[in-house]
Amino acid sequence: MNRSLEALELWLAQWMGNAFWVDMASRASALLLVSFLVWLLWRLLERWRKGIHRWIDADGSGARALTVQDQQIFTERELARALHSLVNGLWQLLRAVLFISWLNLVFTQFAWTRDVAVSAIGFVFTQGALIVAGVINYLPNLFIIGIIVVISRLVIRATRGVFDGIRLERITLPGFYPDWAETSFGLSRLLIIALTLVIVFPYLPGSSSPAFQGLSIFFGVLVSLGSTSAVANVMSGIVITYTRGFKIGDRVRIADTEGDVIERSAFVTRIRTPKNEEVSVPNAMVMNNHIVNFSAQAKEAGVLLHTTVTIGYDVPWPRVHQLLCDAAVATKQVLDDPAPFVLQTSLDDNYVAYELNAYIRNPSQKLQIASEMHAHIQDNFRKESIEILSPHYRANRDGSDLAIPPSDQSGTDPQTHQST
Repeated sequence: MNRSLEALELWLAQWMGNAFWVDMASRASALLLVSFLVWLLWRLLERWRKGIHRWIDADGSGARALTVQDQQIFTERELARALHSLVNGLWQLLRAVLFISWLNLVFTQFAWTRDVAVSAIGFVFTQGALIVAGVINYLPNLFIIGIIVVISRLVIRATRGVFDGIRLERITLPGFYPDWAETSFGLSRLLIIALTLVIVFPYLPGSSSPAFQGLSIFFGVLVSLGSTSAVANVMSGIVITYTRGFKIGDRVRIADTEGDVIERSAFVTRIRTPKNEEVSVPNAMVMNNHIVNFSAQAKEAGVLLHTTVTIGYDVPWPRVHQLLCDAAVATKQVLDDPAPFVLQTSLDDNYVAYELNAYIRNPSQKLQIASEMHAHIQDNFRKESIEILSPHYRANRDGSDLAIPPSDQSGTDPQTHQST
């Protein structure tokens, strides 16, 4: 028994005296310690991730809705989902860095994998140094771009102030109308942004590379070929603005569409019809058709509302004129000055065509005004027992009596028989 113990002690002493095994034991201890630290950090990262998620989901302390003035940009749920995704992505990145660092440390402990680990570490540090150096070298260009952008924003803000003053008539320029201000500001802002992009372009990273230039040309050609109609609408919208064919709120007729202009954008003009239908007319189509503006002279001189009735030759024309004018005067929203008047537009076979003209201020209500005026016309002629010979009547003569009023205008009707 004693001999066995002595042999074991001798073997242990020899083993402990071997440098190789001592080195292997130290390496194993270091790996175990590092692995324990990595596992501990791994668990801490997991607890950190869960804690952040609980904080985000907590009421009143986590994600809140992002609003600009009174407009909500992101809801609480959308912002919380975005923060969860950000935390998860950062957590995965840290875990990957931790695992790669541990694996690289393991490879450096063995001679046959040490060169691979050293090369990997050198590659990572080299690329990281290049990225950091590139960012540092780009800082002056970034500073210049920031100054240019700030100056352009200040110029745009000053330009907006000037055109807002023109629009609100606080600033007056000879020959420049207030309704030109919005379009003029849009053109000025576009010009300022274009000049800013031209100045900033050389300072962008990779702007001198052939790939970047080729991609810019490709997108330029693509936009040019695909936006022909859009550019035509934009240019037509600009021409419409500066020719002042109509304004927002005017009653107009464009081609077969009649209604009130509710919007005039860069591409389309929107019209609300009397049936409360919204019609979008491309600006190019507006330019290719004539525009009838009923509101242009409505406020100053009024716009004429006219209707036509046909009355037989047996009724004296002064009497017809008086009844029609009385019907117009009795109609609401018809102007007393200028006074309504009647035109005899044609002398047909069986009747005379009388056109009643009345001035109104609100052309948007002309259908309602015309309806009321037609009702008064029917009432007036019914009270006087006068037939309105519309749309067509045929007269059959009885003997040689003529359908002309008597000279004394006593109201005695000639002996005629009329049938529809």
